[in-house]
Amino acid sequence: MTDEIQRTREVVARLHAELPRWGLVVWTAGNVSQRVAGTDLFVIKPSGVTYDELTPEAMVVCDLDGDLVDGTRAPSSDTAAHAYVYRHMPEVGGVVHTHSTYATAWAARAEPVPCVLTMMADEFGGDIPIGPFALIGDDSIGRGIVETLRGSRSPAVLMRNHGPFTIGRDAKAAVKAAVMVEEVARTVHISRQLGEPLPIPAEQIDSLYARYQNVYGQTAQSQGDEARANEEEHA
Repeated sequence: MTDEIQRTREVVARLHAELPRWGLVVWTAGNVSQRVAGTDLFVIKPSGVTYDELTPEAMVVCDLDGDLVDGTRAPSSDTAAHAYVYRHMPEVGGVVHTHSTYATAWAARAEPVPCVLTMMADEFGGDIPIGPFALIGDDSIGRGIVETLRGSRSPAVLMRNHGPFTIGRDAKAAVKAAVMVEEVARTVHISRQLGEPLPIPAEQIDSLYARYQNVYGQTAQSQGDEARANEEEHA
């Protein structure tokens, strides 16, 4: 267990560097967490620490109630939200929160980002939804995340008047979703300055999502196997 905790600390520390690199955070805002495999623990950043201080040793370990298990600093103020997601969505292995500018602007308007880009269909499988308003300090934000994303294909939710939270099978996937949600929020905003963006039909969203999630990035052998399986299914 000690080795796995240390490995997770290293992963989470490294991924925190991606948030300022992609312009998703300012000062000490934002956080990344990841489950510790094979345990009921997760690793998250400490509260109020600048990004250049976030070494593996600075990361803190919490249980699924959000209580500190190991670390020298208090956990992030969003720890209760992360813990609630892990308790209620066992398939989730990583959670990310940012205040990235464009995604947060949509959250301030309580307006979902409409699926008008193939990139959105690929990554989010439809619109990026709005979650309810909730105060920081308890698991209210976590409840809103789970209520909004349970049963949704989107790995991102824009919590009203707050900002984006993203989930993934691990922290890297959640960070990718955080990068993507800001990119599409910005692009759709710019598109709306030019006129009304054109929605993608639902059946095309489904097709794009299935291709990206199941075929994109596979080896040629894997793609061939899947194509043959589809032919047999529809024979």
